[in-house]
Amino acid sequence: MATEQRLQVIDADAHVVESERTWDYLDPGEERYRPTLYTTPNEPGRAVWGAGGQFRSMNFNDTREQLAELSKKSGFDLDLSPEGRHMHDVQARLADMDRLGIDVQVLYNSFWLTAVTDDPAAERALCRSWNRWMADACGQSPDRLRWTCVVPVMSMDESLEQIRYAKEHGAVGVMMRPIEGDRLLVDPYFYPLYEEAERLNMAIGVHVSNASPAVVAGMRSRYDRAASFYSLRVPTVGSCLVHIMSEVPERFPTLRWGFIEVSAQWVPWIVKEAKRRARKLSRDMSDNVLQAANVYVSCEVDDDLPFILNYSGEQNLVIGTDYGHTDISSENDAITTFRAREDVSPEVKVKILQDNPRALYGL
Repeated sequence: MATEQRLQVIDADAHVVESERTWDYLDPGEERYRPTLYTTPNEPGRAVWGAGGQFRSMNFNDTREQLAELSKKSGFDLDLSPEGRHMHDVQARLADMDRLGIDVQVLYNSFWLTAVTDDPAAERALCRSWNRWMADACGQSPDRLRWTCVVPVMSMDESLEQIRYAKEHGAVGVMMRPIEGDRLLVDPYFYPLYEEAERLNMAIGVHVSNASPAVVAGMRSRYDRAASFYSLRVPTVGSCLVHIMSEVPERFPTLRWGFIEVSAQWVPWIVKEAKRRARKLSRDMSDNVLQAANVYVSCEVDDDLPFILNYSGEQNLVIGTDYGHTDISSENDAITTFRAREDVSPEVKVKILQDNPRALYGL
């Protein structure tokens, strides 16, 4: 067991914030699919991506001044390099990581958290461009920047090609959304993708998101002050239970699953629910439910970890900063705060900061 002084700290959930450069990797003839970035002068720090006939508002906060002001309001360290967030300057990002005590980041996108387009050709083109962009950027520091690829789920053959390309260029996982169109992740439609990911030793990263326009629209209301809790967080948590109760863990026994950016406070509920349902169905269920299903969950620094660990076990929690974002989950100083906790043993800290994310992502 490594001592805490020799830790390799792994940020299991960091983000890139796409810019217009992201789409410079489109193939010739695919420029018609290039997303358009619309700024909103009345809302500094916000912008809207238009792609495939759909529009998605995003929180950009691109200047040092905006990020410093947000840091004061939230009490969290959000004062990051804009060039590092956008991957315009990889060295600037590495400098942020050094300051925050992070050795390795595993990167997720910001663009694909909801549905992007219903045009399969556009989806293929955008995924190819994004994956090439990440391969190029992360290739500048392959030991410290690892990433999860995006796949055009409407085109399975192309998805498999993209996974192979991503693996060859440093990717450690495949980002999936808990609902993809009208399919849950346990749908056999996705089995070829899981088979290939398992063969390539890549994880499935189920990041907080939702690619069902009908569900997202149905769960949002102008009266809702909890923002995306119903539309993005709840489906992600529910998909973990659906996965545990499905045949997927048995059918793909070495395929690892990460449920990312929804805290870990719900783990006791899901574990208890799985065991209760298994009893009702006269099914065998392991004492360590998450481990048996190859599930890892990213925790947050204010989670009640002594309680959660009774249900999750010590081998199935990781932690992320949400670097790059400025929303409710973002806490770029999470590593420092977590290491200062006195209610978690040094041995468990080593597992959450190093051993478990290494296992999840096959590092």
